[in-house]
Amino acid sequence: MTTDKKVAIVTGGNRGIGLAIVKGLAELGHTVLMGCRNVKQGRQLVEQLSKQNNKYQQIIVVELDLATPKYLLEQMSLISNRYPNVDILINNAAILTEGRFSELSRAQFSVSMQINALATFDHIQHFAKAMESNKYGRIVNVSSGWGAFSEGLTGPAAYSISKASLNAITKVAAQSYSDHVKINAMCPGWVRTRMGGSSATRSPEEAATTALWLANLDRQGPTGQFFRDKQQIEW
Repeated sequence: MTTDKKVAIVTGGNRGIGLAIVKGLAELGHTVLMGCRNVKQGRQLVEQLSKQNNKYQQIIVVELDLATPKYLLEQMSLISNRYPNVDILINNAAILTEGRFSELSRAQFSVSMQINALATFDHIQHFAKAMESNKYGRIVNVSSGWGAFSEGLTGPAAYSISKASLNAITKVAAQSYSDHVKINAMCPGWVRTRMGGSSATRSPEEAATTALWLANLDRQGPTGQFFRDKQQIEW
Protein backbone atom coordinates (compact mmCIF):
# COMPACT_ATOMS: atom_id res chain seq x y z
CA MET A 1 0.00 0.00 0.00
CA THR A 2 1.43 3.35 -1.07
CA THR A 3 0.57 6.68 0.53
CA ASP A 4 2.59 9.10 -1.60
CA LYS A 5 0.63 12.31 -2.08
CA LYS A 6 -1.76 11.99 -5.01
CA VAL A 7 -4.76 13.76 -6.52
CA ALA A 8 -7.99 11.84 -5.95
CA ILE A 9 -11.58 12.38 -7.06
CA VAL A 10 -14.60 10.90 -5.28
CA THR A 11 -18.08 10.99 -6.79
CA GLY A 12 -20.92 11.47 -4.33
CA GLY A 13 -18.31 12.63 -1.86
CA ASN A 14 -20.41 14.93 0.30
CA ARG A 15 -22.12 12.31 2.50
CA GLY A 16 -22.18 8.72 3.66
CA ILE A 17 -19.51 6.34 2.41
CA GLY A 18 -18.25 8.91 -0.08
CA LEU A 19 -17.58 11.47 2.64
CA ALA A 20 -15.79 8.86 4.78
CA ILE A 21 -13.58 8.04 1.78
CA VAL A 22 -12.91 11.74 1.12
CA LYS A 23 -11.86 12.29 4.72
CA GLY A 24 -9.73 9.15 4.77
CA LEU A 25 -7.88 10.14 1.60
CA ALA A 26 -7.26 13.65 2.94
CA GLU A 27 -5.93 12.20 6.20
CA LEU A 28 -3.43 10.21 4.12
CA GLY A 29 -2.18 13.47 2.63
CA HIS A 30 -3.87 13.32 -0.77
CA THR A 31 -5.49 16.29 -2.49
CA VAL A 32 -9.14 15.23 -2.75
CA LEU A 33 -11.67 16.52 -5.26
CA MET A 34 -15.04 16.02 -3.60
CA GLY A 35 -17.61 15.55 -6.34
CA CYS A 36 -21.14 16.69 -5.52
CA ARG A 37 -24.17 18.22 -7.22
CA ASN A 38 -24.55 21.25 -4.94
CA VAL A 39 -21.23 23.10 -4.86
CA LYS A 40 -22.37 25.69 -2.33
CA GLN A 41 -23.41 23.06 0.21
CA GLY A 42 -20.23 21.13 -0.48
CA ARG A 43 -18.05 24.14 0.26
CA GLN A 44 -19.92 24.82 3.47
CA LEU A 45 -19.27 21.23 4.52
CA VAL A 46 -15.55 21.45 3.74
CA GLU A 47 -15.31 24.69 5.69
CA GLN A 48 -16.77 22.94 8.72
CA LEU A 49 -14.50 19.92 8.29
CA SER A 50 -11.39 22.10 7.98
CA LYS A 51 -12.03 23.47 11.45
CA GLN A 52 -11.87 19.92 12.82
CA ASN A 53 -8.68 18.85 11.05
CA ASN A 54 -6.32 20.98 8.96
CA LYS A 55 -5.72 18.02 6.63
CA TYR A 56 -9.28 18.50 5.41
CA GLN A 57 -8.14 21.79 3.89
CA GLN A 58 -6.86 19.59 1.06
CA ILE A 59 -10.46 18.81 0.09
CA ILE A 60 -11.63 20.77 -2.96
CA VAL A 61 -15.27 20.77 -4.06
CA VAL A 62 -16.01 20.06 -7.73
CA GLU A 63 -19.39 19.88 -9.41
CA LEU A 64 -20.41 16.45 -10.69
CA ASP A 65 -23.99 15.61 -11.61
CA LEU A 66 -24.06 12.05 -12.91
CA ALA A 67 -27.68 12.12 -14.10
CA THR A 68 -27.11 14.13 -17.30
CA PRO A 69 -24.47 12.61 -19.61
CA LYS A 70 -23.73 15.70 -21.70
CA TYR A 71 -23.37 17.92 -18.64
CA LEU A 72 -21.25 15.30 -16.89
CA LEU A 73 -18.77 15.20 -19.78
CA GLU A 74 -18.46 18.99 -19.63
CA GLN A 75 -17.84 18.84 -15.88
CA MET A 76 -15.15 16.18 -16.26
CA SER A 77 -13.40 18.27 -18.91
CA LEU A 78 -13.39 21.27 -16.58
CA ILE A 79 -11.86 19.14 -13.83
CA SER A 80 -9.17 17.79 -16.16
CA ASN A 81 -8.26 21.27 -17.34
CA ARG A 82 -7.60 22.30 -13.76
CA TYR A 83 -6.23 18.97 -12.50
CA PRO A 84 -4.68 17.19 -15.49
CA ASN A 85 -3.18 14.39 -13.41
CA VAL A 86 -5.90 12.67 -11.41
CA ASP A 87 -4.24 9.62 -9.84
CA ILE A 88 -7.14 8.06 -7.91
CA LEU A 89 -10.78 7.78 -8.98
CA ILE A 90 -13.47 6.52 -6.59
CA ASN A 91 -16.79 5.91 -8.33
CA ASN A 92 -19.04 6.01 -5.28
CA ALA A 93 -22.22 7.91 -6.22
CA ALA A 94 -25.29 5.70 -6.60
CA ILE A 95 -29.06 5.63 -6.52
CA LEU A 96 -31.28 2.94 -5.01
CA THR A 97 -34.62 2.46 -6.78
CA GLU A 98 -36.92 0.11 -4.90
CA GLY A 99 -39.19 -2.39 -6.57
CA ARG A 100 -39.35 -5.71 -8.39
CA PHE A 101 -38.58 -6.12 -12.09
CA SER A 102 -42.27 -6.45 -12.96
CA GLU A 103 -42.98 -3.08 -11.32
CA LEU A 104 -40.01 -1.21 -12.77
CA SER A 105 -40.61 1.55 -15.31
CA ARG A 106 -38.19 2.11 -18.15
CA ALA A 107 -37.54 5.64 -16.90
CA GLN A 108 -36.57 4.37 -13.45
CA PHE A 109 -34.34 1.72 -14.97
CA SER A 110 -32.67 4.26 -17.25
CA VAL A 111 -31.83 6.61 -14.37
CA SER A 112 -30.40 3.76 -12.31
CA MET A 113 -28.25 2.57 -15.19
CA GLN A 114 -27.01 6.09 -15.89
CA ILE A 115 -25.98 6.91 -12.33
CA ASN A 116 -24.84 3.47 -11.16
CA ALA A 117 -23.11 2.21 -14.31
CA LEU A 118 -22.91 4.47 -17.35
CA ALA A 119 -21.49 7.46 -15.46
CA THR A 120 -18.75 5.18 -14.13
CA PHE A 121 -18.05 4.07 -17.70
CA ASP A 122 -17.64 7.75 -18.65
CA HIS A 123 -15.42 8.51 -15.67
CA ILE A 124 -13.10 5.58 -16.32
CA GLN A 125 -12.74 6.34 -20.03
CA HIS A 126 -12.07 10.00 -19.31
CA PHE A 127 -9.58 9.76 -16.44
CA ALA A 128 -7.86 6.44 -17.19
CA LYS A 129 -6.37 7.84 -20.39
CA ALA A 130 -4.12 10.22 -18.44
CA MET A 131 -3.46 7.56 -15.81
CA GLU A 132 -2.17 5.26 -18.54
CA SER A 133 0.10 7.98 -19.89
CA ASN A 134 1.41 8.71 -16.39
CA LYS A 135 1.85 4.98 -15.69
CA TYR A 136 -0.12 5.28 -12.47
CA GLY A 137 -3.79 5.03 -11.63
CA ARG A 138 -6.09 3.53 -9.02
CA ILE A 139 -9.80 3.24 -9.78
CA VAL A 140 -12.29 1.90 -7.22
CA ASN A 141 -15.91 1.20 -8.13
CA VAL A 142 -18.20 1.02 -5.11
CA SER A 143 -20.52 -1.83 -6.02
CA SER A 144 -22.68 -4.19 -3.94
CA GLY A 145 -23.25 -7.83 -3.16
CA TRP A 146 -26.69 -7.24 -4.66
CA GLY A 147 -24.90 -6.89 -7.99
CA ALA A 148 -23.05 -10.21 -7.67
CA PHE A 149 -24.25 -13.19 -9.70
CA SER A 150 -22.59 -15.37 -7.06
CA GLU A 151 -24.99 -13.98 -4.45
CA GLY A 152 -28.11 -14.31 -6.59
CA LEU A 153 -28.84 -10.70 -7.65
CA THR A 154 -31.43 -10.53 -4.87
CA GLY A 155 -31.70 -6.77 -4.43
CA PRO A 156 -34.21 -4.34 -5.95
CA ALA A 157 -34.26 -4.97 -9.70
CA ALA A 158 -32.81 -1.71 -11.04
CA TYR A 159 -30.12 -1.65 -8.37
CA SER A 160 -29.03 -5.26 -8.86
CA ILE A 161 -28.93 -4.99 -12.64
CA SER A 162 -27.06 -1.68 -12.62
CA LYS A 163 -24.53 -2.89 -10.05
CA ALA A 164 -24.01 -6.12 -12.02
CA SER A 165 -23.32 -3.90 -15.01
CA LEU A 166 -20.88 -1.89 -12.91
CA ASN A 167 -19.09 -5.12 -12.03
CA ALA A 168 -18.86 -6.04 -15.71
CA ILE A 169 -17.46 -2.59 -16.51
CA THR A 170 -14.85 -3.10 -13.79
CA LYS A 171 -13.73 -6.47 -15.14
CA VAL A 172 -13.59 -5.44 -18.79
CA ALA A 173 -11.97 -2.05 -18.13
CA ALA A 174 -9.23 -3.67 -16.04
CA GLN A 175 -8.39 -5.86 -19.03
CA SER A 176 -8.19 -2.80 -21.30
CA TYR A 177 -5.38 -0.91 -19.54
CA SER A 178 -1.88 -1.78 -18.44
CA ASP A 179 -1.13 -3.04 -14.95
CA HIS A 180 -0.11 0.52 -14.03
CA VAL A 181 -3.85 1.34 -13.85
CA LYS A 182 -5.56 -0.86 -11.28
CA ILE A 183 -9.34 -1.05 -11.50
CA ASN A 184 -11.28 -2.93 -8.84
CA ALA A 185 -14.80 -3.13 -7.40
CA MET A 186 -15.83 -3.44 -3.77
CA CYS A 187 -18.89 -4.22 -1.69
CA PRO A 188 -19.10 -1.96 1.38
CA GLY A 189 -21.71 -4.10 3.16
CA TRP A 190 -24.84 -2.80 4.85
CA VAL A 191 -23.97 0.74 5.92
CA ARG A 192 -25.67 3.38 8.07
CA THR A 193 -26.28 5.98 5.35
CA ARG A 194 -29.33 7.63 3.85
CA MET A 195 -29.51 4.67 1.46
CA GLY A 196 -28.77 1.92 4.00
CA GLY A 197 -30.87 3.30 6.86
CA SER A 198 -30.24 3.64 10.58
CA SER A 199 -30.57 -0.11 11.28
CA ALA A 200 -27.54 -1.01 9.15
CA THR A 201 -24.70 -2.85 10.83
CA ARG A 202 -21.71 -0.83 9.61
CA SER A 203 -20.51 2.76 9.89
CA PRO A 204 -19.43 4.72 6.79
CA GLU A 205 -15.89 4.69 8.16
CA GLU A 206 -15.88 0.90 8.36
CA ALA A 207 -17.24 0.70 4.83
CA ALA A 208 -14.57 3.09 3.54
CA THR A 209 -11.66 0.93 4.74
CA THR A 210 -11.61 -1.33 1.68
CA ALA A 211 -11.96 1.62 -0.70
CA LEU A 212 -9.00 3.37 0.90
CA TRP A 213 -6.93 0.19 0.67
CA LEU A 214 -7.75 -0.26 -3.03
CA ALA A 215 -7.11 3.43 -3.71
CA ASN A 216 -3.56 3.09 -2.42
CA LEU A 217 -2.50 -0.29 -3.77
CA ASP A 218 1.19 -0.74 -4.48
CA ARG A 219 2.60 -1.91 -7.80
CA GLN A 220 2.00 -5.58 -6.98
CA GLY A 221 -1.64 -5.04 -6.03
CA PRO A 222 -4.61 -6.75 -7.73
CA THR A 223 -6.68 -5.44 -10.61
CA GLY A 224 -9.98 -6.53 -12.13
CA GLN A 225 -11.22 -8.09 -8.89
CA PHE A 226 -14.15 -7.74 -6.47
CA PHE A 227 -13.56 -7.25 -2.73
CA ARG A 228 -15.35 -7.12 0.58
CA ASP A 229 -13.40 -6.30 3.77
CA LYS A 230 -10.16 -6.49 1.74
CA GLN A 231 -10.93 -10.10 0.81
CA GLN A 232 -11.62 -11.14 -2.77
CA ILE A 233 -15.18 -12.31 -3.45
CA GLU A 234 -16.82 -13.90 -6.48
CA TRP A 235 -18.56 -11.91 -9.18
